[in-house]
Amino acid sequence: MLRIVKAAVIALPLATVGTLLHYALPQTDIVRVSSTEVVRMDFTALSRHFYASADSAMTAGATRDIRLINAARPNGRVIVYRNEDTNFGWPFYFKLDSSNLQAEAADSVSAKGEKAEYVAITHYGWRIPPLSIYPNAVSLKPVSGPDAKTVPVFNLVFFTLLGAALFGLWTAWRRFRRARIDPTLARMGESIDAARDGLDNQGRGARAWLDTWKGKPRT
Repeated sequence: MLRIVKAAVIALPLATVGTLLHYALPQTDIVRVSSTEVVRMDFTALSRHFYASADSAMTAGATRDIRLINAARPNGRVIVYRNEDTNFGWPFYFKLDSSNLQAEAADSVSAKGEKAEYVAITHYGWRIPPLSIYPNAVSLKPVSGPDAKTVPVFNLVFFTLLGAALFGLWTAWRRFRRARIDPTLARMGESIDAARDGLDNQGRGARAWLDTWKGKPRT
């Protein structure tokens, strides 16, 4: 049972951090833009937390227009992105050009078939249809076709720096433990052993003193 509790204590923070990173870090999809539109969105107590603007994040029941980019993956599966500024809030994309991005998306609309045009849409967030939650498109650029490949440069740099930072913290902790904690624990152990030896000696002395009060054995 103790092992399960320890595993849960370790797994819960890791799962929380992993979930936040999966939501916030940029991802890139190769898609064909089928249309763009502006819809009126009503925000619920849950969905409002997934939108960037303050008016949707602060008040449940708020309503406002949301730009959407409708697209299809090369395998035919559809996906819908929202297009809104992040301003200077979390996650820190500092996106201030949603109007320009909507125009670029509208200019990239194409029908499926031999003349279909594909783009790489970089976004963050999740698509949760029952809650009307959409990933937020950050940028868009044309690509050569449905088989185009992209390199997640930002994520590679981020995880490299994160790994270096964690390794540095682990190294610093090991040095601190060897320099401060281990000697302190050793001294504490020696003090406990000395105290135990002293108590044993006192116990033996007390028993020896009691033995002097015992009568001599009868013959």
